[in-house]
Amino acid sequence: MPRLTTPPRPLDVPAHFPELAPLARTTVRLHPRPGSPTAADSSLGGPLLWPAHEPWPTCSEHPGAPGLAPDEVHHRRRILAEARDRDRDRPRTPGTDFLTPEERATVDRASKPRLIPHPGLVPLIPVVQLYARDTPETEAVTFPGPPGTDLLQLLWCPFPHESPLGPTPRTELRWRTVADVTPAAAPAPHPQVIGKDRYLPEPCVLHPEAVTEYPAPHELPEPLADRIEDWAESHGADYQYDLAVAPGCKLGGHAPWSYIDPFPMSCAECGAPVRPLLTIDGYECDGGSRSWWPGDDTESARPTHLNIGRDHALQLYACTTSYDHPHQQHIQ
Repeated sequence: MPRLTTPPRPLDVPAHFPELAPLARTTVRLHPRPGSPTAADSSLGGPLLWPAHEPWPTCSEHPGAPGLAPDEVHHRRRILAEARDRDRDRPRTPGTDFLTPEERATVDRASKPRLIPHPGLVPLIPVVQLYARDTPETEAVTFPGPPGTDLLQLLWCPFPHESPLGPTPRTELRWRTVADVTPAAAPAPHPQVIGKDRYLPEPCVLHPEAVTEYPAPHELPEPLADRIEDWAESHGADYQYDLAVAPGCKLGGHAPWSYIDPFPMSCAECGAPVRPLLTIDGYECDGGSRSWWPGDDTESARPTHLNIGRDHALQLYACTTSYDHPHQQHIQ
């Protein structure tokens, strides 16, 4: 697949509101698309480059909890995709199931949580792997991470964990220097059970692209936000969805505030400000942000099959003074 690119924004907002120019940030849209990544590739849901001497992280908080078999979840998705293609090519008789009886039985079994024997320790699952070499080479983009590192990895527990934000995956980050990962480990341990199918990503390759963002209207002084939104509307656009914050999975940029107003966030370790690090969104865009869709792409808007909360995005924030301090996470 050719590298995906975001269409130009429908309006040049800083040309009409120069006070926005200093607030611009560059984000790296990851553009995940179905593929077969290896540990040597940047990916979402693909295998990770992992040192043989480093234990794989696990979660022990869900012994005996009912769940789903991940292999069955992947198989169910393939069945449904093939059935949709079949139904599109050969429409079925109205009122009949678009699945065969055998397919229906498999899909139903893979959709219902049940008790699945497992050792109790649930391996975390790979979510994102991003090599510095794959980030766009521009003056505005600097690979985040401790000095000398060139690989970012995100894993999470495939069961929901309660938090003030509601149920969310528990996440872990790893920063690595690729040259130091010798020898690499064998394939990651395979979880026998997951708590939520929407926490299990389909393997995707990434197409990183640098784009410019501006703060969500919630982060601007109200009079300025009102003037910008009125101006954008008069030109057939929406500042929030067309001009401000890019949707989808991305690195850095601005926080995608929407239904919750911004609130102060600081490092729990030292009290320093935090900055957006990663945003994981199940959707490339939605109906409101369709103008961000890569114009030369016809793939599904939800290639990863992830879904956080009620169609929300999961944001990870890093301390601005030390990568050794715990990251924070939020849903929006």
